[in-house]
Amino acid sequence: MRIHCDRTKFLEAFQIVASVAPSRSPKVVLQNVKLEVTDNRAILLATDMEVGIRYEVEGVEVETPGATLLPLSRFSSILREAPDDKLAIEVNERGVRVHGQRSDFVLPSANPDEFPEIASFSDEAYHEVPAGFLKEIIHRTIFATDNESSRYALSGVLFELNDEDLIAVGTDGRRLAKMQGPSQSVGGHKTNESTTIVPSRALQLIDRALSDQEAQVKFSTHSNDILVQCGTVTIYSRLVEGRFPKWRDVFPQREENMRIELPVGLFYSAVRQAAIVTSDESRGIDFTFGEGNAVLAGEAAETGQSRIELPIEYNGNPITLMLDPKYMSDFLKVLDADKTFSLEIKDAKSAAVCTTDDGYGYVIMPMARDR
Repeated sequence: MRIHCDRTKFLEAFQIVASVAPSRSPKVVLQNVKLEVTDNRAILLATDMEVGIRYEVEGVEVETPGATLLPLSRFSSILREAPDDKLAIEVNERGVRVHGQRSDFVLPSANPDEFPEIASFSDEAYHEVPAGFLKEIIHRTIFATDNESSRYALSGVLFELNDEDLIAVGTDGRRLAKMQGPSQSVGGHKTNESTTIVPSRALQLIDRALSDQEAQVKFSTHSNDILVQCGTVTIYSRLVEGRFPKWRDVFPQREENMRIELPVGLFYSAVRQAAIVTSDESRGIDFTFGEGNAVLAGEAAETGQSRIELPIEYNGNPITLMLDPKYMSDFLKVLDADKTFSLEIKDAKSAAVCTTDDGYGYVIMPMARDR
């Protein structure tokens, strides 16, 4: 095997692929990235047996096909530190040789045949989703998941794929984020309502690998796993086991709710200011809306007090509820600061429901006064 590659492009691809490989594993072979070279392309592969990736590298000239294993840390260091713009990578009797005009390295290599197979995308039934929209879905839902919970279903994002739309939902039991938008079913592809839960780690990898936001992503689900393909990148992931909570019950239709339009940027600033005096023991903020103002007030015996006022276009009777400012900030920071959002509240004991005009909804449970 022998190829010539653009060092910068190879490094970019290698870093994404290497993020999948475990730093420690009973299977030592998994602590490598596999390089497969055919007559006209070079593909990097990595897996931890839960998530896997196939990444075709751009800027590669193939001289001789073959395969080899690339040790994670040392090969990554070579790509970062080598002074050459172009590198040759070849396999010889001593291992893997990486060299340019001013550098030359030889690394030992294990048998590439011992590396597990990673699925390629060959499904005829799938959904097509714009890459930019999929990245937005990930950013707007993944923060609401809970990787520490004993309820495994909360450690990922639920995907519901229908004929012409996609719904993604993340929750940790205390807040819930939902994003809905267009997608196209090909070959009659659909999902079950509560079982297609994609782990957060896989979504982070998908987000990082989607560099062309104008591209179309193929998204295919099976009973236990998913395949995602965008251009020359294919990502495999097992699904999270368990059934997702009945999230639709969290969005009650209450006509008697107060509905307030709020500016994203100014409200986000007010939340951050009010949160300055919070602590782990006293992290709640009182949100009061009414008489033309939003008043955010925090108080902790050991850290002090805060009171922030923001004029709003709501002149009804004041209503106050206590919310965790982190939960509100997480929602606001994924929105455009120049836009507005709607806040629906009923009383101090009911959930606050935030919505935007582009299919995004977010629910925050209020905090109890005795906390």
